[in-house]
Amino acid sequence: MTAPSHTLPDHQPDLPDVIDQLLAILPGDPLDRIRAQRPQARIHAQQSYLALFHPTAPVVGNVTALERHALAWWVATLHAAPHVAGFYAQGLQAAGAGQSLLGALEQAADCARGQGPYGRYPAGPLSVENQDGPVYALDSRLRAVLGEKLAAAFEQAHLLVFHPRDASPAGLQALLDAGWDNTDIVILSQLIAFLSFQIRVVHGLRTLQAHPATASPRLETA
Repeated sequence: MTAPSHTLPDHQPDLPDVIDQLLAILPGDPLDRIRAQRPQARIHAQQSYLALFHPTAPVVGNVTALERHALAWWVATLHAAPHVAGFYAQGLQAAGAGQSLLGALEQAADCARGQGPYGRYPAGPLSVENQDGPVYALDSRLRAVLGEKLAAAFEQAHLLVFHPRDASPAGLQALLDAGWDNTDIVILSQLIAFLSFQIRVVHGLRTLQAHPATASPRLETA
């Protein structure tokens, strides 16, 4: 797959808070008041999103908007977070993803979902938690649609989501061999880590949203 010529913006637009948007939080809502208790955490989460998906010029690295949103969609899908995945799917379409790419992504996801975490610890007390699990690799047909770079990024993301204990220099070398440079690999790693954080925040807030009586005592301590 050759990425379209869509470029990242040279400024950070004045976008709504993405976590508020994912949860349909309105000013004055209980979750808005909860988030207001941690203003710095709220600001930093939004700034991290903007830095990764709407970076200011000069843009560092060669990870395109399409590749960023594709990887975000992938991580959200692996985490079984459909609302978050849907948000980044919209970004994918805005970045120029065609139906062939979107279809390939869905096919790849059908074979990639799992439970985890899998992997093995070094010999010691934690070895009792060792659990074998499938190591994901895209088939040749899907690799041809996604392209070698994005395919390698997807495989590395799957490793970090389901096999975090098995992360190794070999995975990073696979990214280099696929055509990513060191700066790109840092960006890809930041994207994967940020999505894992964002998904957990959304999940926690969604739980509070579903059980407002549980959230109210926290509000009284503000």
